[in-house]
Amino acid sequence: MHRFHGLYGVTDSQLQPDDRILIETVEQALAGGMKVLQYRDKSLDAGKRLRQAGALKVLCHQHQALLIINDDIELALDVEADGVHLGQQDESIALAREKLGDYAIIGVSCENSLDKARIATEQGASYIAFGKFFPSRTKPDAKSAELSIITEAKTQFDIPVVAIGGITVDNAPQVIAAGTDMVAVVNNLFAAQNIRERSEQFIRLFNKQPA
Repeated sequence: MHRFHGLYGVTDSQLQPDDRILIETVEQALAGGMKVLQYRDKSLDAGKRLRQAGALKVLCHQHQALLIINDDIELALDVEADGVHLGQQDESIALAREKLGDYAIIGVSCENSLDKARIATEQGASYIAFGKFFPSRTKPDAKSAELSIITEAKTQFDIPVVAIGGITVDNAPQVIAAGTDMVAVVNNLFAAQNIRERSEQFIRLFNKQPA
């Protein structure tokens, strides 16, 4: 699971409104060292989702990066993505594992709850995500989490921990110091003037930490 270290980008259909912008911006983030991308598109345009996810899978694999699909097991199956990310209201881990197979990565949002993280781990999650840690433009209503939950989770569970929610290059050192394996970033990455440079900045923050 060595790829679960560093920057975890999450796409946003407002910031990346068409195929060209989506591919260009993701390519820049990958060139900067991003190792995991989550394709998150809540639209009902199945054709667009299939086309974009397929293109992103090719791109991610060219850069030895992983493609995770947000909350759509069937789409992950159709494009042979590396896995799926599930929220608390989404389909179950067991179903995802059954459909996607033993090697699929299944991430689970645990909000601000170690109990939810324990259940997810017991059910076979590949990684657990906590947040939000800071005010978030993408999900302003998400529950807030304390940085201490990362440290607690790292002592209790033996799978990677991802921090999400309002993370920027300025506050990322706090979550990295708390022990997170990855920071999941939307706005501060894909709205940056120079996405490749911003990706590199996040990677450097991790490299300053003792492994």
